[in-house]
Amino acid sequence: MPVISMFYGLIVAMYYLDTKQHNHPHIHVKYGEHEAVIKIPGGELLEGELPGGKMKLVNAWIEIHKDELMANWELAVKGNEVFKIDPLK
Repeated sequence: MPVISMFYGLIVAMYYLDTKQHNHPHIHVKYGEHEAVIKIPGGELLEGELPGGKMKLVNAWIEIHKDELMANWELAVKGNEVFKIDPLK
């Protein structure tokens, strides 16, 4: 599971070849004991949960980095190495 960014206690990852369970482009986000799968670029929650304030941070980060996230998704579904994305500052 390649971690692509970390900020405010959130760990954002994108799995390689991850199209079976969720057919949409998405990221996996962990925060403490919470885990969520979030659609990109829209920020829709597909599975799991995050505390409300943390979900807002993730959605802001997705909006800022949507082009980079989609480029990473294209790499990941082909099994190629993804790149790091700047954290939310």
